[in-house]
Amino acid sequence: MVFGQVVIGPPGSGKTTYCNGMSQFLQLIGRKVAVINLDPANDALPYECTINIEDLIKLSDVMAEHSLGPNGGLVYCMDYLEKNIDWLESRLKPLLKDHYLLFDFPGQVELFFLHQNAKRVIMKLIKKLNLRLTAVHLVDAHLCSDPGKYVSALLLSLSTMLHLELPHVNVLSKIDLIESYGKLAFNLDFYTDVQDLSYLQHHLDQDPRSAKHRKLTKELCEVIEDYGLVNFTTLDIQDKESVGNLVKLIDKSNGYIFAGIDASAVEFSKIAVGPVDWDYYRVAAVQEKYMKDDEMFDNVESDDK
Repeated sequence: MVFGQVVIGPPGSGKTTYCNGMSQFLQLIGRKVAVINLDPANDALPYECTINIEDLIKLSDVMAEHSLGPNGGLVYCMDYLEKNIDWLESRLKPLLKDHYLLFDFPGQVELFFLHQNAKRVIMKLIKKLNLRLTAVHLVDAHLCSDPGKYVSALLLSLSTMLHLELPHVNVLSKIDLIESYGKLAFNLDFYTDVQDLSYLQHHLDQDPRSAKHRKLTKELCEVIEDYGLVNFTTLDIQDKESVGNLVKLIDKSNGYIFAGIDASAVEFSKIAVGPVDWDYYRVAAVQEKYMKDDEMFDNVESDDK
């Protein structure tokens, strides 16, 4: 079995940064990682890309040839990838023996709660290549500071979960920056656990734009609560402990931890003695050196001192 993550979320939620940091973290704990870029609009990749959809199709070419905008162009690219899924399968097969896969998808949210093409691509890969994938849905944590936007994020998360039908982890990304957007109306637990949403009503009524849609908002909140599926975990991509906690959660959801419990314990023991915070911008430069050293994090810690 091959394990991996389907990284999705709205534009600006930090998907590419996540793939960069997560791939380096996983390599530091001993996993061989392959990042697959399936976003044809992502032309500035900070990570080493094993497979790039631009080798198959380019968004700029699609927009020019078919007179499409970015959104229509991305839908076309996903349709084209689905029809040429053999291209992707042939490039993934050499990685199946010993790699952990990270799929970096486009930020167009319609692809994951409305259109079927991205879902069909994922399902075909799962079926043909025996993959065990978890959808990691990133939502910018700053949306918590605006009750209306937070409800929208909940609806998007719920719709995506129901549409994709995958093991699913919702993540409030950039949690380290949340205080810069102002004081939250409630404790962070309220937003991560998605507690009684009726408490948001008073704050929504303070905004004239939201007040006139009060009844609609109330009904939408009840839909979210009736399903009872949505909650969030938090992530600071530069904090080793935060990333490690998320990896453990993902490993439980896709079964990685059950496929190799002993191996998983060894992996995380490698970072247990390290510093609490890690700078993934620095990791790339020292990664090759310390991966060969059984005491790599002891050495990193002494270097930091």
